[in-house]
Amino acid sequence: MPAIQSAVYQAGSDQPIYNIHTMQEFVAESMEGHRFPMVLLGAFAVLALLLASVGIYGVISYSMTQRVREIGIRMALGAVKRDVLGMVIGQGLRLAVAGVAIGAVASLLLARLLASFSHLLYGVGAQDPLTLIAVSLVLISVAVIAGYLPARRAARVDPMAALRNE
Repeated sequence: MPAIQSAVYQAGSDQPIYNIHTMQEFVAESMEGHRFPMVLLGAFAVLALLLASVGIYGVISYSMTQRVREIGIRMALGAVKRDVLGMVIGQGLRLAVAGVAIGAVASLLLARLLASFSHLLYGVGAQDPLTLIAVSLVLISVAVIAGYLPARRAARVDPMAALRNE
């Protein structure tokens, strides 16, 4: 600041210098009124991602536990654990990719309707591809994990026990 003041005074001593701030301070002051809505919007986004992840895990896990007998019968007929895991994860992955594709199209269409929130998204557009890709990858990863854990459990089922239950 002293170097700036001396440069201004050299150009003309009648120039007043007041209210000196850095650019970060100006940006922080201008964003002060939007900080709470941005934090609230971010918290709701994280909560929505968490709820979607739990929902995906619950649906895929439940559907796989319903198929434990079927998987046991497949293993009794000669299916290898790796094939069973691949089948179950593949089915969960297909469902997740279809859901993410439908959700991506819906989000791109709805982003136009929610243009009133665009001023809250500092540095992020309503149709930001990086955010859309990141969320899609998280949801697909959750689907793979949600399929893997029950599939691994089902692949350990004794085929004779599954046949006895049928």
